[in-house]
Amino acid sequence: MANIGKKHKAALAQVEPKVYEISEAIGLLKKIHYAKFDESVEIVLNLGVNPKYADQNVRGTTSLPHGLGKKIRVLVIAQGEKIKEAEDGGADFAMGLEAIEKIQGGWFDFDAVVATPDMMKDVGKLGKQLGPKGLMPNPKLGTVTFEVAKAVKDLKAGRVEFRVNKEGVLHAAVGKISFDETKLEENLKSLLDAVLKARPASLKGKYIKSAYVSSTMSPGIAIQVSEQ
Repeated sequence: MANIGKKHKAALAQVEPKVYEISEAIGLLKKIHYAKFDESVEIVLNLGVNPKYADQNVRGTTSLPHGLGKKIRVLVIAQGEKIKEAEDGGADFAMGLEAIEKIQGGWFDFDAVVATPDMMKDVGKLGKQLGPKGLMPNPKLGTVTFEVAKAVKDLKAGRVEFRVNKEGVLHAAVGKISFDETKLEENLKSLLDAVLKARPASLKGKYIKSAYVSSTMSPGIAIQVSEQ
């Protein structure tokens, strides 16, 4: 096991072995963080689902009220007037089929991809490139749409995607440690609300088994999540 640094030990010593209320946990997280850069704040949920069943593969998106604190570069793949609509809507890149060739050649100077439905036959060829990076447009996530301007706006405003992994664990960012406590708490609660609404109808028993909030370098802090 790797040695734990002195700063991490000092932070860990301030976290009691208990489940904190969300506001209390955010306050503690702001107090114990020690990295010199603006760390991301994340939540980790251990869900009582079995993702091997399609109806328990929890996934969705939500827009955080205060965003993620970082610039999101959006690529729109479209044609005709939709390219101009995307540009007017704030897209960083708006292209047609030339985007397919650029990405196949190793270009990834973007953080999200939106495609119009009529382009998906060609965009589908990018599965090997975009899939592993979680960038493949998906109609369920609102990134395959003719409403390209709205999709760009939502992504830039702080829309986040959440998805449970094969172990039943869900990770998601909710902001930056530089955010004030109120903004972090509101972002966190917004994400939790979306995850709670995504509870599978077929699930019996407890949905959220445990929840932890942390910054990039800090220890995790257990938080109370009500399923009511």
